[in-house]
Amino acid sequence: MAAVAALLSALIGPASAHAAPGESRPVYSYDRAIRESVWVDTRLDGDADGRTDRVAVDIVRPAEPAQQGRRIPVIMDASPYYSCCGRGNESQKKTYDDRGRPVGFPLFYDNYFVPRGYATVLVDLAGTNRSDGCVDVGGRSDIRSARAVVDWLGGRGRAYTSRTGGKPVTAGWSNGSTGMIGKSWDATIANGVAATGVKGLKTIVPIAGISSWYDYYFAKGAPLYDSGPDSLADAVDSPEARKRCAAVQKKLADGAPRTGDWTGLWSERDYVRNAGKVRASVLMVHGMQDLNVRTRHAGQWWDALARHGVERKIWLSQTGHVDPFDFRRGAWVKTLHHWFDHYLLGYDNGIERTPMADIERAPGTWSTDPKWPAPGTTPTTLRPRGGTAPGVGVLGTRKAPHGATETFTDDPKLSEADWAARIDAPTAAKAGFRTGPLRAPLRLSGSGTVTVTVTPSTSTAHLSAVLVDLGPDTIRNYAADGEGITTLDRRTCWGAGTTGDTGCFKETAADTQKVAHTVFSRGWADLGNYADAHKGRPLTPGKPYTLTLDLAASDHVVPAGHRLALIVAGTDAGLIDPPASTPKLTLDLSRTWAELPLTGGAPAFARATAGAPGHPDAAAPLDGIAPPPSISRLPAVG
Repeated sequence: MAAVAALLSALIGPASAHAAPGESRPVYSYDRAIRESVWVDTRLDGDADGRTDRVAVDIVRPAEPAQQGRRIPVIMDASPYYSCCGRGNESQKKTYDDRGRPVGFPLFYDNYFVPRGYATVLVDLAGTNRSDGCVDVGGRSDIRSARAVVDWLGGRGRAYTSRTGGKPVTAGWSNGSTGMIGKSWDATIANGVAATGVKGLKTIVPIAGISSWYDYYFAKGAPLYDSGPDSLADAVDSPEARKRCAAVQKKLADGAPRTGDWTGLWSERDYVRNAGKVRASVLMVHGMQDLNVRTRHAGQWWDALARHGVERKIWLSQTGHVDPFDFRRGAWVKTLHHWFDHYLLGYDNGIERTPMADIERAPGTWSTDPKWPAPGTTPTTLRPRGGTAPGVGVLGTRKAPHGATETFTDDPKLSEADWAARIDAPTAAKAGFRTGPLRAPLRLSGSGTVTVTVTPSTSTAHLSAVLVDLGPDTIRNYAADGEGITTLDRRTCWGAGTTGDTGCFKETAADTQKVAHTVFSRGWADLGNYADAHKGRPLTPGKPYTLTLDLAASDHVVPAGHRLALIVAGTDAGLIDPPASTPKLTLDLSRTWAELPLTGGAPAFARATAGAPGHPDAAAPLDGIAPPPSISRLPAVG
């Protein structure tokens, strides 16, 4: 009996660690935790210096499990930001003592989870901070930087006690089970590593992650930013890497032409195509108003994972590019705790049986759904028709008569907010179509499309399509500096701490704004990509072209009394770059339609719009939130 008890203790640790069913407890010392650095061999020579690159791996792990002969799982965040820019709402960086040993880890993962029997591992991507190699922005080097660490943790890789030379070191304290987490670029790395199918990666928690790097820089040929991945690499490369990585920078520039054409560089950085290799469960988080890593990334990654039966959950907030620790802190820490306990420690705590989706309906107010998109959601065809004034039309199910058109002229100075504010008035830069005030709420859940047939007056043209909720509301101010949150001065602590790493963080509050309209889904394209989403062609002025714009994933309820609107226009200022010309575009209404993810489908739309009253007369502008003049090129600090 004594031998059996000893064996159980070695396997599961002290009984006090499991005082509550299905929940690990903070029974291990944080201030006496083992803090160490190793350099893992990636088996790549990205900087062409004649030796394989080693990436720096900083580790905090409880000392007691190793003393008991127990192995523990790992929570890992691989990032390029640990020295250049910082992590979290307070831009925290790694800190070290005078001998180079890790002292301070950004974020709360180490403070909270190390006392509960996890190791926290922070990886400097190749070319950043204390690592060899070069940043290649989501390519082989980036992904291999992190995958090599997962392999080493599982006993399949090599590591050393120093960046050059040093003694070999093994992760004998690891049980080989790893969960990856991170926001933005870090989340992107988690997606990319999962898409390799690496053994031992049990779960990923991507927060505002990229799923295909082409879609970060372009939307069906339309440029979203005026720079490419070479500029991004330069921003995060260590000073030493900038000196040795000129060839990699040139390869990034050459492989990502600003034409918007798909190249082999983008194929290498498209994780969606490898979703079938994902073995890990996925807890995805994304802001529905994220104008940096836009929600197309979440939608297409989610849909691909669904097709391959990957176990998954999703949180969708009304914020921009914000970590859930900063908009729903208590619930997030509890959810993450149970998630890691289940997938890394094997607790039967029921987390996998909780609702699939958590969705923010109003600032700080959340709902749940057993599945996502919402059950009963079907693609529903809605069509634009002309109205009583030019550019002020009707959105419904009836097709416009043959030959009906609307025209608008691209104005690169105007944004979606300008178009929506004047939805009820003729304006030269947009064509708007709206329902009457709804008799019942109408929910849109998932991703949609808008197919247009347009005739340009010039050889280049960019198009935008946006969905708008017309009606008064109070929403998060997603275009402000905090992207929907305000950082306060007071702090709360989440886990244990030391002088060098307190585990205490500034609290936040919702930053809200009253609006008269809300843009809740967007899509863009270069009309030159009419025949091929991946390759543009010159346009012939006066010739009609048909093109489908992909609308970003969202989940939005248009309340009764509000109106649903579709706007088609040219350049969306601040969100896409303008074309070389300023075309006049003629929209063929009979050959234009939207396929929208309506919960309840066409019958729900019919009920919501049956006998709806007419549109109000054009009056004061319907103010909303305008995109910032330019969006950060970094995906993203914080």
